Amino acid sequence: MRIRAGLCVAVMLATGMVTATPAAAAPADSATVVPIQVTGDPAKRFNLVLLGDGYTEADLPTFRSHVERHLNTLWTIEPFKSYRSYFNVYAVEIASAESGVDCDPGLSAPQRETALDMGFWGGCNPASVQRLLTVDGAAANAYADLAAGTNPGNRQLIALANSDTYGGAGGRNATASGGNALSALISPHELGHSLGELQDEYDYYGRGVPGDTYTGPEPDSVHHTVLTEQQMRDTRAKWWRWLGEPSESGGTIGRYEGGLYLQRGVWRPSRHSMMKSLGFYFDQVAREQMTERIAARVGILEGGTATDQPVGADRVLWVDTLHPVSHALAVSWAVDGRAVPRTGNARHLDLRKLRLGPGRHTVTVTVTDPTSFVRDPAVRNSPALTQTRSWTVDTGVHTPPVAEPLTITGSTATDRPVGARDVVYVRTSQPSDRVPGVRWSLDGRPVADAGNDRDLDLGSLRLSRGTHRLTARVSDPVTREAVTRTWTVDATRPEVGYALSEPLLTTTRPGRPTEYVYNGPFTMGLTGTDDGTGQVTSEFRLDGDGWHNYYGWPTDARSPFLFTATGTDVDGLVYGNLGSGGLSVSPFAERSPGYGRHTIEYRGIDAVGNVGTARSFVATLIPSPPACTSVVSGRHAGPLVVTSGVTCLRAATVSGGVTVRPGATLVAERSSIAGSLVSAGATAVEVLNTDVRGAVTLAGTTDHVTVVGARVSGRLVLSGAGTATAPILSGGQVGSLVCSGPGPAPVDLGSPTTVRGATSGRCAHHG
Repeated sequence: MRIRAGLCVAVMLATGMVTATPAAAAPADSATVVPIQVTGDPAKRFNLVLLGDGYTEADLPTFRSHVERHLNTLWTIEPFKSYRSYFNVYAVEIASAESGVDCDPGLSAPQRETALDMGFWGGCNPASVQRLLTVDGAAANAYADLAAGTNPGNRQLIALANSDTYGGAGGRNATASGGNALSALISPHELGHSLGELQDEYDYYGRGVPGDTYTGPEPDSVHHTVLTEQQMRDTRAKWWRWLGEPSESGGTIGRYEGGLYLQRGVWRPSRHSMMKSLGFYFDQVAREQMTERIAARVGILEGGTATDQPVGADRVLWVDTLHPVSHALAVSWAVDGRAVPRTGNARHLDLRKLRLGPGRHTVTVTVTDPTSFVRDPAVRNSPALTQTRSWTVDTGVHTPPVAEPLTITGSTATDRPVGARDVVYVRTSQPSDRVPGVRWSLDGRPVADAGNDRDLDLGSLRLSRGTHRLTARVSDPVTREAVTRTWTVDATRPEVGYALSEPLLTTTRPGRPTEYVYNGPFTMGLTGTDDGTGQVTSEFRLDGDGWHNYYGWPTDARSPFLFTATGTDVDGLVYGNLGSGGLSVSPFAERSPGYGRHTIEYRGIDAVGNVGTARSFVATLIPSPPACTSVVSGRHAGPLVVTSGVTCLRAATVSGGVTVRPGATLVAERSSIAGSLVSAGATAVEVLNTDVRGAVTLAGTTDHVTVVGARVSGRLVLSGAGTATAPILSGGQVGSLVCSGPGPAPVDLGSPTTVRGATSGRCAHHG
């Protein structure tokens, strides 16, 4: 079964059909084409064309910032990051008459006069859904035609609406709202459909409506199956080569039920990935297909010496290849089927050095992409990743010398810095009678010849932090003339800082991550910084799961990310889940609450692709206090007796002691108690960042005891707890500690309480 690629509506809209109405050709004077990245002839590249709608002349700076965010996010995601050089990117700046788009955010909102007639609700259709954002396809293509050399066969359109409302649609005319927190992640997902022919991995079609059961044959989708893992191995089918590998999108590649909009009966490779949950990477199965499809749209062997007639054995043969950002292509040569040794991955072969025997010979060059993203030999050997070119060499043919000036005909772009792990290349003029030499230097010092011809792998140099100057010097071995090209190398990794909501407790230890305790939901904001220009994309991951793009919160890019025990439902999708299933889970999945310790790592990726060092903190989540039935704040004269319900002390000062009667509950938070605290048979007692100037005696508590960050002048006694839940005793100080009677020993959440005196009972090893 095949679900048509491109019919996804930006992370599960209700329908994927993007209608187009007839439109006149775009007037050339109403738009400006801005080349964002041009790596080659549009006919030999895959061209991304980003169009803006609902941006007035005054709004165009906003459109530019939206484009920058979309692209900077795209270049952090593999395989786009490694194959960025295979793309040309153009932005078409269109000044609309009015700001905004139709029916945003609801059907009662006005319709706007805009160039591309974009609108929510499927173009203001009451029978559609709010987040289906459509575009006039004819108008979009007419404006895209202004990007010279692009056409519907070699480009992908992405129309951005001047809106902060979540929405978009898939297909060749993909759409996304420009300013929404998640909009920059819609683009790579839609490219997964339109370019990679990947399918959605959702287990629902309409949000809030669970999918049913798959009953069909083996799907032809590369990342869906009905086979077991053993059947995949036995038949060498689907993703058998990747089984058991740590998934790039988190967890382990295996077999996870749900996909193709169905909950049961069909399985996908990873728990979550780009095609299921926005923010995660493509897993290896999807990445392999994306790699093949990107390469298939360009042609890794671009050109070289003509092959249409025999050539002489007295000349040099040349080939031109593409150049991925992350690695070099492999180039090998053969004569009459026998490999030519020690060619050093060269894009040239000097036939004069081979001393060919009289007659005709066949010379073949093979260009292969050795990327680790591909394991399937059929993909590796396909025309997308392996291409050949052959010449007939006739020793009777004489090659007359042709004067050709020494030039650098192509290279890695010099208009922006390159990353510290990029592979930089230079392409030279190609005379038939000699080979211009290339020598590299870094900060004025020669770089050792790695034998890789015109590619230089900066990652092998292990550059020190800072900015470096890289120079390629090309020289003619006959005339001794030389030309140079220079790049700035940015070797500084970006930094990311975090800001958390106020914790219940903070613990710092030298050489260890800072630990925080929360007794309820907490938020995290990430901010990236770098010494270069451009966006720093922040990422985080939870408990070693997949790296996840930090976009703020789905409803507001400026709001921090919210973590809760079982996640938060936002428009039918679950975000920030600390419980079972991971950070982002299906709204229909059963989830156990995620109480306990969690390690959150964070890092940044800068505009040139440098990945920052991952750092971490630990957040421990305990259940929230019970709801208050009465609240005491400010000064309370004399002792306090809690007889029933839940009494909460909030920033209260009690001038006497506190007694909690059987069945009652006390929650003391950031308060002060002048006397002792005594309870017998209470339902629960929570003492949170509170000073108790006397002793604390908690006997026979039936539900739970939580003492976090408390400062107790006297003795703390825990006796006869009537619940299997271990008391929490974390941080703070007590005079002495006694635990008697049945029940589990207290837990410290990684932050022991300081005991100034003795400990006894089952607390003997605590503190």
